[in-house]
Amino acid sequence: MFVEVRSPEGAALVLPGELAFLLGQGVDLGLVRDATLLARREGTEPAAALLRSGLMSEAEYYAALARALGRPFRGAGLVLHPGARFPDDIHLGAAVGAAGEVFLAPPPGAVAALLAAGAPFGAVLTTPAALAGAVLATAGPRAAARAAEALEVRAPDWAYRPGLHPAQVLVLVLGVAAALLLLEASPWLQLALLVLLNLTVLAVIVFRLAAPLLRPAALPNVPPLPDADLPAYTVLVALYRETKVVPRLVRALARLDYPASKLDLKFVIEADDTATAAALAALPLPARFEVVTAPPGLPRTKPRALNVALPLARGEHLVVYDAEDVPDPGQLKAAAALFRAGSDRLACLQGRLVIDNTEDSWLTRCFTLEYAALFDVLLPLLTAAHLPVPLGGTTTHFRTQVLRELHGWDAWNVTEDADLGLRLSLAGYRVGDLPLATLEEAPARVRPWLRQRTRWMKGFVQTTITHSRHPVRAWRRLGPLGLLCAVAMVPGTVVSALAYPFGIGLAAWHLAADPLATGPGLLASLVTATGLTVFAAGLGAMWLPALVGGLRRGWWSLVPWVLVMPVYYGLVSVAAWLGLVELLLAPHRWNKTEHGLSATSRTGAMTRAVRRRP
Repeated sequence: MFVEVRSPEGAALVLPGELAFLLGQGVDLGLVRDATLLARREGTEPAAALLRSGLMSEAEYYAALARALGRPFRGAGLVLHPGARFPDDIHLGAAVGAAGEVFLAPPPGAVAALLAAGAPFGAVLTTPAALAGAVLATAGPRAAARAAEALEVRAPDWAYRPGLHPAQVLVLVLGVAAALLLLEASPWLQLALLVLLNLTVLAVIVFRLAAPLLRPAALPNVPPLPDADLPAYTVLVALYRETKVVPRLVRALARLDYPASKLDLKFVIEADDTATAAALAALPLPARFEVVTAPPGLPRTKPRALNVALPLARGEHLVVYDAEDVPDPGQLKAAAALFRAGSDRLACLQGRLVIDNTEDSWLTRCFTLEYAALFDVLLPLLTAAHLPVPLGGTTTHFRTQVLRELHGWDAWNVTEDADLGLRLSLAGYRVGDLPLATLEEAPARVRPWLRQRTRWMKGFVQTTITHSRHPVRAWRRLGPLGLLCAVAMVPGTVVSALAYPFGIGLAAWHLAADPLATGPGLLASLVTATGLTVFAAGLGAMWLPALVGGLRRGWWSLVPWVLVMPVYYGLVSVAAWLGLVELLLAPHRWNKTEHGLSATSRTGAMTRAVRRRP
């Protein structure tokens, strides 16, 4: 529906009906004309261009719509019928009130139809934000149950739950029995099994050694999409006790280079986190930002919060950021172009995570090298080879429909990112590489670092338990190389961390006590040779990816710190053992990492008025 009007200069203007009605409500023609031109330029609904660009507030627009329709307006204090449906009523833009009235909050794309048809008798106009908040508050228990249990209900084989599958118990029993029998077996059988074990570990190490030597093929030169062709994009950030970083986060997200009318930015906070809510309320949030309050419920985890917001996502694509993140402003446009150019099986793009507070401590220097090895060396190779990728917890860009098809995140898994990466591969999708950085803040002290890494290790064990229930099915879906990669990157990470101090200690004792002993016969010599090879290759697998990753970033000053990585991985081993203990005592506890503590910043993005580095 379009309306032709005359400007003060006498020129004819054709305005969309969902904006033209504002002229009869005293709104300036220039503002309406600007919104119309913006909508044409960005290829979006006129009302969305008006509201999300900040030309007019939601309350002002829907109050004017109510006057034009001759209906009352209520912007807050909605009391809904207890049967309110989440998220259906929000998508519909209508909900029944406790007194029988109908609250209407049509989304921008439905305003024109409402103007043409007229509002039904007894309708009360409100804003979409007020309606969404009221529905979520009224249907809170049902929304909380959906966020926590949808995966378990709809795809139980993909959901973590405590305890082992009968087949897993059988494998463990057989493994223990085999180990006991091995103690009584002939020396030849023991030696043969040791050789096999060494060769298996060596195969995993070879993968880490090969990755730095093989540069993945260059990404295709994908042309950027015009603003009018860009899809709507949802940005989700789960926040809990993050008052220190809220201002920086808002500034970072406000700098994203994407049409405002197509951005859907949602902060998800917990119902009892009044401090973060107050910090957000104190800021002049741009109109495209929205605060979603997750209803009380268990577990208190980031994936549960994300699951609350997933049904409300308006974007064709969706990205998850963490509270401390400072993403490259061009990420969304680059991701949209890569998704458009890629096949439908390209379901996710993993961005590069880069530690910014490197100079805070020796721990952050090693953390920086570890992330460089993972995101700049290993993961690009995995994505280029279409192998399973245990995703990072942030800067993961998705096709929203695929994410919903896989039922979102596992709320009970404390490394929901790694789990989701394996689920994508098992479902036949693949992960691509997005070579644009997001700056991250690493813990600078041992205790918070251990708490964070303990959670990661615990979650890797949870992911292993979840996806090892049907190994034959996994073999068929992933193939031999894909399954080996998944084993190496998830359970292999935990097992190697658990065994690391014992392997180092045994190797050191053996070399110091009797380095040249080979034992009787060729097979014993082979055991010694493979053991020494595994030891040397293991050190190389620690050093080489970190060195290459650091050099690819141009961090020459960090090269000496590569030699400290064996000490750093000793702490990783401590975290792995703590993770096993916590898996037994508190399987779903989310060890919160405090942010906003950085004392240094390589780029200046995270400086707290301390000093700025070039």
